[in-house]
Amino acid sequence: MSAAPARPRPLIDALLPLAALAIALMLFSLFVALEGQAPLEVLETIFAGAFGDAFGWQNTLLRAAPLILTGLAVALPARAGLVIIGGEGALAFGALGAAAVAVPLAGSPNLLLWLAMALAGMLAGGVLIGFAGALRQWRGVNETISSLLLSYIAVALMNHFVEGPLRDPASLNKPSTYPLAPEAMLGALPGLDVHVGLAVGVVCALLAWVFLRFTVWGFAVRVVGGNPRAAAMAGLAVTPWVIGLCAAGGAMAGLAGMIEVAAVHGACNASVLVGYGHAGILIAFIARQNPLAVVPAAILIGGIGAAGSLLQRRLDMPDATVLVLQGILFVVLIAIETLRGHAWRLPQLATPRRSPTPALAAKTDVSV
Repeated sequence: MSAAPARPRPLIDALLPLAALAIALMLFSLFVALEGQAPLEVLETIFAGAFGDAFGWQNTLLRAAPLILTGLAVALPARAGLVIIGGEGALAFGALGAAAVAVPLAGSPNLLLWLAMALAGMLAGGVLIGFAGALRQWRGVNETISSLLLSYIAVALMNHFVEGPLRDPASLNKPSTYPLAPEAMLGALPGLDVHVGLAVGVVCALLAWVFLRFTVWGFAVRVVGGNPRAAAMAGLAVTPWVIGLCAAGGAMAGLAGMIEVAAVHGACNASVLVGYGHAGILIAFIARQNPLAVVPAAILIGGIGAAGSLLQRRLDMPDATVLVLQGILFVVLIAIETLRGHAWRLPQLATPRRSPTPALAAKTDVSV
């Protein structure tokens, strides 16, 4: 008897995002053609705005820095089989926590201030998303819905504190927390006009990949995500793993909020909420929940977002046009995943069933 040929799933897993991107670009070209624009010129403008020159790369990498972390916020819980979509709220909570800690520590050494802000941001985001995991394990609440609702609550609380107890009285037109001193802001990477948040995101992605790929705990996570019941029967503590991965994902989004405060805005205000948490869902789907693949996926989505302003200036198109491309890409990814699940079953359905051997038929024949 010959063994059945192994299915090239790793190769297909690597090619699926590229296929989704190609299909999304074709559908987006059809959309811009219906809008009366030349598709090739629009795509060339998007590429030029994202990767055409040093300024485009700078904007792309600035956007990619928080996107790497919000992508991890979705990818890490997904390894335990959970779909978390509350990254925007965790980012808001992280920014609020970091800004709240920075006020009493004003004047402290910069390294101490940054560490305290990072811990506060990660703790705030981790508690928020970890709570969604706890509701799932202990009360059976769907984690997708609970994380979304918790995200709304977190954003509302952030707005309340920014406009109320933590508001800087000097921020008249734009309510904000007390600003960081200029010397306390996170600096740029050597040789790049991009803040160190990009390096922090890449290091976090690398550490998460090493943890999941090369450690015993990472193997346990894969078992829990593959079959929680089998993992429980094997003696693995499923609930702590699920809650812990949710908390780790929330901590990544909270760290993104801290970086937005300490490297970009200098204070917590409504400007930190520009959809990075929502875009993290798309990034995790493109990366297929692989922490290392989150980095190029975040650069891709960051580049598409950075091209919006050039699209508006050069072709007089709304800068929100790039959101249409992101939306089409997300829909195509979901459609391909759905069709892929059916495609694997088609060969099995097409294979004719073997007739039972006489001996087996005799064993299974039950006389009535």
